[in-house]
Amino acid sequence: MITYDDVRNNDEINTYIEMADNTMLAMGYTEHSFAHVTKVAFTASDILQKLEYDERTCELAKIAGHLHDIGNVVNRNDHAQSGALIAYRLLDKLGMDSLEIATVISAIGNHDEGTAVAVSPIAAALIIADKSDVRRSRVRQSDMQILADIHDRVNYAVESSELIFGPDAETITLELSIDTGKCAVMDYFEIFLKRMLLCKKAADYLGPQFRLRINGSVLL
Repeated sequence: MITYDDVRNNDEINTYIEMADNTMLAMGYTEHSFAHVTKVAFTASDILQKLEYDERTCELAKIAGHLHDIGNVVNRNDHAQSGALIAYRLLDKLGMDSLEIATVISAIGNHDEGTAVAVSPIAAALIIADKSDVRRSRVRQSDMQILADIHDRVNYAVESSELIFGPDAETITLELSIDTGKCAVMDYFEIFLKRMLLCKKAADYLGPQFRLRINGSVLL
């Protein structure tokens, strides 16, 4: 079976990820390179582990997480769908089983908030893992550019973020600490409301109730 390490250590795959992030950099977006995809891979897998999914499903979630933004090498628009097609070619070339390829590319093709649907446990975990990766280190613009762009400003204001499972995995909470001197709490909620509602739907698919707590206050 093709493993996460097979995918993570593949030079061809990592070239696509690197070039996809270069595209995002040129367009002025936050970091979408190895730090992001690694965090998403392990978070998606961890979500399914806590919900007691089998080991192979958790491994496939890692693989989907590593590959999920590869479509940005083509264009930001419809990157989930183009990424699914690129991932199909790469995984098929590695010799992955066709059913597992279908599972991975379905999750990748359904992770972007414009078209996302939690069509499987892996897709649901990928959605939550991707949309919850909000952190200061993803911002790479200058101070003046950060001030001018509300998305950068919101990410830069986040001092810490953590996904927390409640007792018996009944809830999953995105816990954020935000520097309100750099960004108001409601700015985050306004900008990322669509993403948070998508996380809620993904969590509903998996079973837990999704919550958003910022600076100790529950917003969702």
